[in-house]
Amino acid sequence: QVQLVESGGGLVQAGGSLRLSCAASGRTFSSYAMGWFRQAPGKEREFVAAISWSGSTTYYADSLKGRFTISRDNAKNTVYLQMNSLKPEDTAVYYCASKGGAYNSGSYFRMGEYGYWGQGTQVTVSS
Repeated sequence: QVQLVESGGGLVQAGGSLRLSCAASGRTFSSYAMGWFRQAPGKEREFVAAISWSGSTTYYADSLKGRFTISRDNAKNTVYLQMNSLKPEDTAVYYCASKGGAYNSGSYFRMGEYGYWGQGTQVTVSS
């Protein structure tokens, strides 16, 4: 079955950086777009970033453009989220997700388009 395992979360001071990784297994990684979402305490899960199956196109939440970068290595079946200039409001559990449909099917922004999810990794940004 499809498995997504996130890593790289932790505690960082405001202004610092973290790189999250998500290792995928169980199907042809390179055929599916990938996304990152996050959920802060008491809030709904929200879209962070997504990347097309080939890696040629990326999408970001407007509020995060310029600070976060999504990338993928199809040879390693891994997607990354580089987070720079972190702020306390970035504190959340970060989840990676794999699109349910292959290639360019569906929206990149809606959670319902993602068929598989990781367990999440906690990111805490102290002020």
